[in-house]
Amino acid sequence: MEQKELHSLQLTAAKVRSLALDMVHSAASGHIGGSLSVADILTTLYFKAMEVDPTQPKAPGRDRLVLSKGHCTPALYATLALRGYFPVEELKLFRSIQGHMSGHPDMNHVPGVDMSTGSLGQGISAAVGMALAGKQDSLDYRVYAVLGDGEIEEGQVWEAAMAAAKYHLDNLIALVDVNGLQIDGKTADVMPSEPLDKKFEAFNWNTIRVDGHDISALAQALEQAKANKGKPTAILCDTVKGKGVSFMENNAGWHGKAPNDEQYAQAHAELAATLEVLEKEGM
Repeated sequence: MEQKELHSLQLTAAKVRSLALDMVHSAASGHIGGSLSVADILTTLYFKAMEVDPTQPKAPGRDRLVLSKGHCTPALYATLALRGYFPVEELKLFRSIQGHMSGHPDMNHVPGVDMSTGSLGQGISAAVGMALAGKQDSLDYRVYAVLGDGEIEEGQVWEAAMAAAKYHLDNLIALVDVNGLQIDGKTADVMPSEPLDKKFEAFNWNTIRVDGHDISALAQALEQAKANKGKPTAILCDTVKGKGVSFMENNAGWHGKAPNDEQYAQAHAELAATLEVLEKEGM
């Protein structure tokens, strides 16, 4: 990846984080920690890896994304808006009765959302069905599913993993946001899931592990996944929950609460500083 393209993606991811913070603060509700950790992943998908056209959000041949960790809509909606699916100004109505963006993805009201999700574990199952449909219909689209490492505790995830391997769904790519935290604390304490790479390999998946904040590494992993044949791919993305905001990073308390005005001011200043640095680098 050329440096100019990498810088553009990094700048977009920084904007996603800033917009996600604004949305959660404005709504006084939402899941900010996981939204900040998944921003680089979603940016790389929508602005680099996926074949999509915002002017045709329902095109039959488009790539699909299922946000299986469905509570992290602040990052998803911000990414979709920046990609051109709807005006960025509409993000101000997040979780508002006047708007169309609820706390979990809604495929009936938000352009660009391919599957309504929220109940953890069910999104990856839907993604398996979508990938299988693509095979049956001889369409060459890919299905991307984004999961959380806390979500991996759901048994349904592994039922879906077995089905994906059985049907050789090499058009399915699952990205796991491995930030090590969930609502009740560390995943290692609540229900240890590692070694995730060996588990997915045992379920006959092609498995790749990367730094989930290294956009260049993410893009390379996604290209490797596209080239893989005969089995689905799991990309395990090691991330930091609350990435970019010092007092939110690696803090399970910021799983699903909104910052007050003082906290927002500090978080906004930190994210704005990152944006400013990136913008100056691009001049």
